[in-house]
Amino acid sequence: MFLALLASLALTVSGLATIAPAAYGAAVVAAPAWTAWTPYTVGTRVTHNGVDYECLQSHTSQPGWEPNVVPALWKVVSGGGGPDTSAPSVPGNLRSTGVTASSVSLAWNAATDNVGVTGYNVYRGSTLVTTVSGTSYTDTGRAANTSYTYTVRARDAAGNLSGTSNTVTARTSEGGGPDPDPNPSRMPGAPYLWMGWGNPPNPGTVMDATGIRSFTMAFILSSGGCNPAWDGQRPLTGGADAQAINTIKSKGGSVQISFGGWQGNKLGPNCSTPAAFAGAVQQVINAVGPAVVDFDIENTDEFENYTVQDRILNGLKIVKQNNPNVKVVVTFGTSTTGPNAHGVRLINQARALNVPIDNFTIMPFDFGSSNIYTDTVNAAEGLKNALKNAYGWSDAQAYAHMGISGMNGLSDQQELTTPQTWTQIVNWAKDRGLNRLAYWGVNRDRPCPGGGVVSNCSGIAQADWEFTRITAGF
Repeated sequence: MFLALLASLALTVSGLATIAPAAYGAAVVAAPAWTAWTPYTVGTRVTHNGVDYECLQSHTSQPGWEPNVVPALWKVVSGGGGPDTSAPSVPGNLRSTGVTASSVSLAWNAATDNVGVTGYNVYRGSTLVTTVSGTSYTDTGRAANTSYTYTVRARDAAGNLSGTSNTVTARTSEGGGPDPDPNPSRMPGAPYLWMGWGNPPNPGTVMDATGIRSFTMAFILSSGGCNPAWDGQRPLTGGADAQAINTIKSKGGSVQISFGGWQGNKLGPNCSTPAAFAGAVQQVINAVGPAVVDFDIENTDEFENYTVQDRILNGLKIVKQNNPNVKVVVTFGTSTTGPNAHGVRLINQARALNVPIDNFTIMPFDFGSSNIYTDTVNAAEGLKNALKNAYGWSDAQAYAHMGISGMNGLSDQQELTTPQTWTQIVNWAKDRGLNRLAYWGVNRDRPCPGGGVVSNCSGIAQADWEFTRITAGF
């Protein structure tokens, strides 16, 4: 009996010795690790990835039901010394990835969190639309031709919310087809090359010397009626233009084909219907295989003639429908503060007609500038605002549909663009996310200081092909 009492006392003392340290702040025995295929009841605590959780609903766990990804089953009760109060990082680069007449598709970059992001709250204006587990969402049931503004916040298992993402505004289409790609990829820098003017260089030589990989080939005009030809006189295949294009492609390059220009007999006034205009463009696409078709809409016969403007725009809808992988660009003049009334009308009409134009390029020269960099930037900002007003785009989306086509050296009005200034313009365009860059033209990218405004050199001191080399960095 006495020995039994001693044994009992020893066990009791031993138990106290085991328990006592906890009462004085020593480490508490950790909760068991969460495992799959295990029954858990309400209130049970487990640990997972260094964080403690408490069961909210009785269940048998399964793979994929880890506590950090199913907040309906588990809540965080500690995270290394207390409740989890760390919010996830802000989701980045919220953007519209497409619209229809009744929907807006969104995507964003994933957020991070000390425990793990469990979902994303999507807001339309100030209204919470839904919570999704992935990094994309399509908001359906929207009204046609209406702008909607969105933000996103990340959340974790403890219910912590991140800060608010950038705001993106998207406008649903009017029906009858999708809007242009809301975030088009950048086209390579492509200076104009005219094989019928200004002692045209061999493009292969220029490519080897500068690293340029694309050219805008000028110009497709009417050879009579609605029949396309280079400069209105050289055949689409078999001539100097085709030879230059073959050289470019053989060296891994691509071409943009420019229609129209300031002067000449153009297809816009000569083709009687949009379908006829589209048919003429299709002949060129079939013959050349361009990556981009550029419609240089200028002067009173096209730019200021709204009947012809509409004919071209409606024709471009057909062109894009038949050639979805060919980018469509419209190029036009500008004032120092942005598009003039004819340019604004062209943009608004493109939106009204739902024409899928990939890029709107302005030509910021020949407006009497004494500071071509400042006036180019101001003109581009004016274009951005006109696109935002017409399409409901954000700044980033507008920039991503914009291009600049400058004039190297001396312009027709003696405006001066030096290589240093062109570098400034290119860097500004890259920083803002513009997706097209060109200049007029490679034929003039040679030095002739004091030579004036001529077809085969820039009129200033420079290195051979210096503007092209700068453009290759776009």
